[in-house]
Amino acid sequence: MDIKLLRIDSRLVHGQVANNWAGTLGAEAILAVSDGAANDELRKTLMLQTGGGKVKVHVLGVEKAARVYKNPKYASLKTVIVVETPADVVRLLDLGVKADEVNVGGMTFKQGTKALSQAVYISDEDAKAFQEIDKRGITQYIQQVPSTGRSDLMEALKSKGFIS
Repeated sequence: MDIKLLRIDSRLVHGQVANNWAGTLGAEAILAVSDGAANDELRKTLMLQTGGGKVKVHVLGVEKAARVYKNPKYASLKTVIVVETPADVVRLLDLGVKADEVNVGGMTFKQGTKALSQAVYISDEDAKAFQEIDKRGITQYIQQVPSTGRSDLMEALKSKGFIS
């Protein structure tokens, strides 16, 4: 599978992903990878409509997404993979998905999270997952849309006191 973008976005598939990222990167498919969304028919149905015919949207659980990634039938498929949390990225990596970079686009505020940037709120658990991804040599950056600049995630974690 030709992963054009591996993105963390708690909203999974929405206009920024379907129109800006997928279009800019020439993706043929968006994989919304979330165990919760894959088992929620309403969420799944809404996301499947987001592609607007330009790209095909698939909503898969984490383990199924890893199996699809390894399937030779999809070896040349240009995809954007979107997950809800950094822990989902770690799970995908543990299941054999390969990535050089992780884009952190948006993680909405929830109880127990703190602002890392204007659009990214993280918990201590998220910070640990980001550190695990970093240990694996994978570049992580914050960038909402392709037309805006990117900032180094690990530097942001250090500057905001999430890690030392």
